[in-house]
Order: sequence, then C-alpha cells, then structure tokens
Amino acid sequence: ARRRPAVARPARRGVAVVVTAAIVATLAAGGWALSGGTHHPSASAPTTAVGPAKGSGLAARSPAAAPAGQLVVAQRSSAISAENARAGATAWTIEHDTVPRAIEGFTDRASGQAGETVRLYVRARTATFTVRALRLGYYRAAGAREVWTSGTTTAPAQPPCQTLVPGNTVDCSNWTPAITLPIDASWVPGQYVLRLEQPDGRASFVPFVVRDDRSHAAIMVVATVTTAAAYDTWGGHGLYGSSAGGSAGRATTVSLDRPFGGGIGGSAYLFGGTTGVGSMLEAEGADVTYTTNVDQHEHPELMRNHRVIISGSHDEYYSPTMRGGLEAARDAGTNIVFLGANAVYRRIRFESSPLGADRRIVNYRGVGHDPVAQADPRQTTTNWRDPPLANPESTLTGNWYECNEGGLKADMVVADAGAWMFQGTGLVDGSRLPGMVRSEYDRVVPGKPLPADLEILTHSPLTCRGTRSYSDMTYSTFPAGAGVLNTGTLELDAHLGPRCTPETPTTTGATLADCVLRNLLWNVISDFAIGPAGQRHPAHSNLAAIKPPRHGASGGN
Repeated sequence: ARRRPAVARPARRGVAVVVTAAIVATLAAGGWALSGGTHHPSASAPTTAVGPAKGSGLAARSPAAAPAGQLVVAQRSSAISAENARAGATAWTIEHDTVPRAIEGFTDRASGQAGETVRLYVRARTATFTVRALRLGYYRAAGAREVWTSGTTTAPAQPPCQTLVPGNTVDCSNWTPAITLPIDASWVPGQYVLRLEQPDGRASFVPFVVRDDRSHAAIMVVATVTTAAAYDTWGGHGLYGSSAGGSAGRATTVSLDRPFGGGIGGSAYLFGGTTGVGSMLEAEGADVTYTTNVDQHEHPELMRNHRVIISGSHDEYYSPTMRGGLEAARDAGTNIVFLGANAVYRRIRFESSPLGADRRIVNYRGVGHDPVAQADPRQTTTNWRDPPLANPESTLTGNWYECNEGGLKADMVVADAGAWMFQGTGLVDGSRLPGMVRSEYDRVVPGKPLPADLEILTHSPLTCRGTRSYSDMTYSTFPAGAGVLNTGTLELDAHLGPRCTPETPTTTGATLADCVLRNLLWNVISDFAIGPAGQRHPAHSNLAAIKPPRHGASGGN
C-alpha cells in the first residue's frame, strides 16, 4: 500500500487553483457558478472536555436520535470554536526529512487524558533537546497550536533497541524515559504531535492523541495506530517485510515501543489519514472528540456514546474486540464513516510489553503459522474473510477490498447523484472528480456477503495490475437505523480541509474537486451527527441498475 506523509500543514498562500474542463462542465450543469477559479474556506472552528482514567468503568449509552427536524447547527461545539479561535503556531512543520533522523522518540501509550501521565522516550544526537506539544486543528489555517513546552532537557544515553525472536520484533522498551508529560485539562482532546527539537535545528514528530473517556460528542475520530505500526519498518522489520524491501524479514509481531519511521519528521502514516477530516470538522466547529484504535480495543463500549464514528483513510488492522465493539455501536444506531479503503481486512491480537498492556500487535497472516490457531481460533490472525472464522469486512463496511497498485490513479465517477448526500454539490450522474481513486480501493462484488440495504454512490472505472475493474463509494443502512458510508479509496483525506465554494477566493490551494468533495462529506457527517441516518435516509439498493461485475482485478496487500 502507498504510504503518504500525512502530517498536517498550514495553508499554502497564493496557490493557483486548477479546474478541469470536466468539473467545470458538470458543476455548471448543476448550477455552480465559478468566480475566478478560486474558492473560500468557512471561517468557523472545534474541542471537548477531558475526563477520568482508563478502566473507570463508565457506563456506555446508545446514541440518542435528535428530535425530528433538528438543525445540524445544534451539533456544533462552542468549546471547539473557542479552541480554534486561539492563535495558531508558526514554524512548526518539518518540510524535509533527514535520514537517518538525528532525534526520534515514542510515548509509552498511544493516548492519554487529564489526570494521566505519559512517558516520552527520546534518543538524540546532541546533549540536550526540547519538546513542543502541538495540537492539530484548523486555527485560522495555521494548522496547529502549541500547548506546552519542556524547556531545555538533558538527552539520556539510550542503548541499541532489541530485535526479539521469534517474531522479528524491534523493541525499544529498554530505553530510559526522558520526560513525563503532564496531561491536564488544558490539553484539549485532539490529535497532537510532540515536536522533538535539537539545538542544531533538526527535529522529528511523535504522534499522540488526547482523549476524553467521558465524552458523548456527536462525532468520534479514530486514529488508526495499528495500521501505522504494521507498515512501519523502523529498526528493520514491519508486518510486510524488512526495511530493505520485499517480504523477507517480515515481522509477525510489531511493537509500539519504538519510533515511527518514514514520513515527514518521523510522522509515518500520521493518524492513519484523519488530519484532513479533523481540520474540516474543527473549521466547522463540529462537536468532535478523538481516540485511537488501541482505545477501541481497550474500551469498545465507549463507541456507543457517539452518533458518528470516523475511521481513517487506512484502517486495516482490527482485533476481534475492536470489530465487535464497532458492530455493537452500529447495531445500537451509531453511524460509521470509512474514510478510505481496505478497512477491517487483517485480524490481529494485542500482547503486552514491558511498558504496559496492548503494546504489541500480532499478525501471522494465516492459520498454519499462528501458534494459537488450534487452542483459540477466535484469536487466529488470518485475514477477516478467511477461515477458520471467516467474517468478511464487507458485512460491516459495505464494500469488498479488491486490489492495490502503486501507480493506480482514476477519476471518481458519480453513479447516483439523486442520493441525499449529493444535495448542493452540483454533481450529476457521470460527473468526474479527477484523480480521487488511487493506490488501494474497495468495490461491490455480487455474490460476496453484503448488507441487505446497499446503495452504490460512485462507480469508478480503473485498471489495477492490468485488469479492468471499478472502485465504489457505498452507503448502507442497518435495522437499528445506522448508516455506513464507505468511500472506497485511500485518497480522500489528503483533499479534505475547511469547506470552500467556487464563488469566493481562497488561499488554501484547494481545487474545485476538493471543494465538491468536502461538501459531499460534510453533508454525510453533519447528517450522521443528528442520529441514526437510516431513519431519515434508508439506503435503496441500486445494484440491479448499476450491474457491478462479478469478476474484477486481484492484487496483493
């Protein structure tokens, strides 16, 4: 799978917007007026309160449906708007990666909340370093706000990390903690980066989430830590192979007790492709909170406290507890947005490390190699669609992962513009959003297990590994009223951010296609935030009209 450096950046100033003839034509037909070929982001912005420690035993509640006719504005959060009205940070991004990086680190947990302490492990090549904690958001296009700094800190001498066998597990739990982070109520829940800085100017990021287990915010955004760790080959080994390339040296267990490699400043696949949608939500002042999928595993019941769960653009690795918790939330009426493709594809289990519970992620790929396969089949780390307990991802996501190719690029083609989420976008059947399908994709495959009520929204022709096929965006609804949107492509989060229109100039560098996409997804998310979407918008099967092919491409993951 393609790995893009998904670190949030401030708005680009004065970037020209390119509008393709196809988009101009289709939007003009739908009543969109173009003014100078540029666009304008909305100016509003988001947060939540912080709460008790993990394991507090808080009761989970099913999401209450809003009264009939309740406006979306009722779902907005004054706390989020107040947070984003604060002055944003300057000079916080890392534009160029240095390999090998001079400074890097990791935290001893993927998230924390008020009242908890989080230890930061750092290895530097200078005697001292500084840490700046930055919360990502909109912040009037600055992209982040600094909430804390460590001051000058002595860098501890760190031993080489270990490579544990069997498993090829690179593990740095033998490092000495450098700093203990003081998480308190001033750390507003959200996505954070800890910017590690040496006196010589070199720097790297450590991604981190501040959560609130008490939250009943309408929207929960989930950072896909497990997938980031799976693709990470820091120290030489990941779940796909070694840093040298190829499957030789593949790990069967990866540790969160190591830095994230690759990406900009060590950001790797930062938050699994949710920074763009986070910026959009916070610019709107939406009622949003944040978590990680490690927390999904540890407290699956908390997902039922929200009206919308947003899964990132690459959310591939799920434990049975994670999936069971998400399906229980859906069955209680919680809506779900799968912002990408290839979600819920690999079955994993968690193991402890010397630094705590659930710090190692196990994935053997098949029954024959996994030592627990016979004793406990439920914990066997196959693909979800494979025996011994086959449960294809499509029953939850509404879509079937099919193929990936590094150079794959195709237009997203609208198939059902009459569906409710296209209102106001100007799109018609056959409208094309250029280049919005890339790398990996999902599609509807007749004969595969699918939700009973499933609607294909976009049906996009492509060629993957020499075979013609399609990528599909789907909408499905379930008996308790939950709606599930699956975008069917990894590409979209990179195009998200503050909403924009064709009429007013912008400085964000958004294309017209980006603006259309943002409005489409805002239609979905803002409606989902009201309550079970299927009660207002039941999915109407259109498979017989669209006739998706039974056979398509195939290609590894």
